Amino acid sequence: MNEVINSGEMKDSYSIYHQEYFIMAEYRKLQTENLQGIYVIPSYENSLLWFGVIFIRSGVYKGGVFRFTLTLPEKFPNDGVPVVTFTSKLYHPAVNATTGVLNLNEVFPQWDRQQNHIWQILKYLHLIFNNLNFKSPANIEASDAFKNNRKVFLEKVKECVMCSIDHIYDDPPVDDKHYITFKPYDPELHETAKNEMLKLSKTNEGSHGISWVQPGSFQSFSKETT
Repeated sequence: MNEVINSGEMKDSYSIYHQEYFIMAEYRKLQTENLQGIYVIPSYENSLLWFGVIFIRSGVYKGGVFRFTLTLPEKFPNDGVPVVTFTSKLYHPAVNATTGVLNLNEVFPQWDRQQNHIWQILKYLHLIFNNLNFKSPANIEASDAFKNNRKVFLEKVKECVMCSIDHIYDDPPVDDKHYITFKPYDPELHETAKNEMLKLSKTNEGSHGISWVQPGSFQSFSKETT
């Protein structure tokens, strides 16, 4: 009896270890992609929950700083598509107005662990802010306004962009060491950190570049490495 129990416990432990390894491998793959303006990190408490923020650099949402979470299925990567939920208010045809969930059905109808990766979802995040036509919009009102009443659409987009900026320094809604936070620019603190990043970038040949937020604004900018 004990042997059966121990065998089951060992199998469960192996499954958890294998999943954690797979998740960390997915996270490391992000470093090989040029995901400009997107920052994500797994929760300190739960590797199935990732915190993220995206800085929009162009288009009608330019200037927006939108927070989101990426939730992996319990049996990831073998069960279901990860869920992206915007925690910042976002008026967008592909984002459910009530839940904040991004509709991924058009691009990820199912998840294939051999073909699909988390970095692909993050790449798609870039796309949705420039391509606003969707076959199956999650927000019918926003989709209709974009197609038929552009003035109203742009006004609501501007409203959510300003709202995202107003809340950029909010206290974390959760007690997690890895929650991404921002503080007002302090030259004594941040100038030193920026200079250290510049020095570090010269020795990291495998990196695409480094990013920080420009003093006096919420616009992130990057220095590409060569």
